[in-house]
Amino acid sequence: MKKEQAYLEKIGHLIQESRLNKNLTQADLAERIGTSQSAINRIEGGKQNITLEMLARISEELSSEIISVNAQKKTNFKVHGGRELSGEITVKTSKNAAVGLLCASLLNKGKTTLRRVARIEEVNRILEVLNSIGVKTKWLNEQNDLEIIPPAELDFKNMDIEAAKRTRSILMFLGPLLHQYESFRIPFSGGCNLGTRTVEPHLSGLKHFGTNIVAEADYYDVKNTPREVEKSILLTERGDTTTENIIMAAALSGQTVTIRNASPNYMVQDVCFFLEKLGVKVKGIGTTTLTIHGLNSVSKDVEYAVSEDPIEAVTFVAVALVTNSELSIKRAPIEFVELELETLRQMGANIEISEEYFSYNGRTRLVDILVKKSKLHAAKDKLHALPFPGINMDNLPFLGLIATVAEGRTLVHDWSYENRAIYFTELSKLNAQIELVDPHRVYITGPTRWKPADAVAPPALRPSVVVMIAMLAAPGVSTLRDVYNINRGYEDFAERLNSLGAKIETLVV
Repeated sequence: MKKEQAYLEKIGHLIQESRLNKNLTQADLAERIGTSQSAINRIEGGKQNITLEMLARISEELSSEIISVNAQKKTNFKVHGGRELSGEITVKTSKNAAVGLLCASLLNKGKTTLRRVARIEEVNRILEVLNSIGVKTKWLNEQNDLEIIPPAELDFKNMDIEAAKRTRSILMFLGPLLHQYESFRIPFSGGCNLGTRTVEPHLSGLKHFGTNIVAEADYYDVKNTPREVEKSILLTERGDTTTENIIMAAALSGQTVTIRNASPNYMVQDVCFFLEKLGVKVKGIGTTTLTIHGLNSVSKDVEYAVSEDPIEAVTFVAVALVTNSELSIKRAPIEFVELELETLRQMGANIEISEEYFSYNGRTRLVDILVKKSKLHAAKDKLHALPFPGINMDNLPFLGLIATVAEGRTLVHDWSYENRAIYFTELSKLNAQIELVDPHRVYITGPTRWKPADAVAPPALRPSVVVMIAMLAAPGVSTLRDVYNINRGYEDFAERLNSLGAKIETLVV
């Protein structure tokens, strides 16, 4: 403990020296990195634990090698497993909602302030792209409020291509921009490695507005000749990002547009609530038929509070059940987790739910979830995802993980992504009994007697977190290597688990 304190004091002294060399006050530095003066004071005094992400931000702002941030270096988690956890954790706001709202902010020529934005790698990539094309963004405080001010004209020629290619969310630039520019181009998108994920539903939906999108070597070339949408737009796939894209295109079409087979999922609802703040009338929020009364332009100062993340809520439910711990999970969006919770109850999970209350946006219904120690048994039917209001496809990996500690044999069918079920075999390294039927189906037999392992994180967000949670349950020391994908979707995940009694060391190698 004394050694750790000495390190904190040394780091604090280095930060103070670098700040003074730049002729900055504590308040100046705090404003630049989006925190408070009091936080900087505590950090410089060695009185506050500091995350690698915060240290990197300070280093970058001070142009000082307090910490060396090298793109070639990788972050590993060293997990001391087999510990019983306890306490409470508050669900942070949604990653998927945040990136949709960041893209939707391009609809607005005025100032957009998003409250409580998830400060994660996926958000960082979108911000890098926005900044590169001339959008001014600024973190306002410790609550992660974010200010977004667009330029008169976006500078597409200076787009940060590398950042754009590392996020699939770049596709959602199409909808907001197609009515504002006759032509532009965006690079092919990245994100999780989950096999081929077609963009055809996006393109087929946008063509109703007169949009022609041609795939070139590394880019989508976009040309738009506005025309009247003659009939309802039927989406060929009820995808979340597809729905958001078409909604945003409709918002600036100056027309009334009806979208059928729309996703009613949580991130789509957030975008719809935000559009209403902009003055766009939206009918049918939470259903598969949306009617958008589009405007010709939007220029107003608006604020919107991002909703809480249902996937993170289920993640911590999985942490509790897999480690056989009692945890209280605060601010869970019940509309988007209730089917998952009921499925787990039918498997024997001892779960209590509080009375409902509203999120800061005044629209999303929240509850507190108490997960108690439980004796689980295999699900009577197969576990599979469906479009909302079914079990969320991003929550299915966590239900599969929970099946590893349940008595009996469970079939998990992950039909929505090519090859993702294969990632369950990673749990075999920790002694889970996994039978791969095909790239979409696995049989899981429990309960598992976990053993520690050394593994590389799968190249996808949720499977990576699943392996990490299994390591928490495995007595002994495990290492999960190259955890970028976890940091892409979860904010301070290791530190927050440590606050519950876990012991996870973050290593940069």
